[in-house]
Amino acid sequence: MRELAGIAALLAGLWPAAADAGFRTPESLVRNVYAHYGDGAPELSNGLPRDAASARQFFDPSLRRAWSAPRVEPYDFLVQSPNWKLGPVAIAVVRRQYDKTYVAANFDNRGRMVTLNFVLVNGPEGWLITDVESPHDSLRMFLEQFRK
Repeated sequence: MRELAGIAALLAGLWPAAADAGFRTPESLVRNVYAHYGDGAPELSNGLPRDAASARQFFDPSLRRAWSAPRVEPYDFLVQSPNWKLGPVAIAVVRRQYDKTYVAANFDNRGRMVTLNFVLVNGPEGWLITDVESPHDSLRMFLEQFRK
């Protein structure tokens, strides 16, 4: 019996964990996005990383490649500016519709109010971003427009 438990533990350690991607709640996902826009440690102050690991953790499969693809952008879509000094971020679930949940993020960035709506899906990997909507654009359209 012990041998079976040991083998099961070994296999569980080799199996990709759901914690490697996604989050447990819609609010925690958005909160973790904005944790990368602080004034603290350098790894948490440069905006959401554009690497494959971050793309896998935060975005659904249809958006991962676009997020980490090389491009030249005039600003960071997630803060609507090329630089930032964010005030407190207010996060609220505003709508649950079929398989999607819409979460509003409101914050002050250097004296300018920003409102973004995160469109999230919950799957086997946890909660992931499928799009982000600003009053004038969406993250998908923005990334497509500025790809190299």
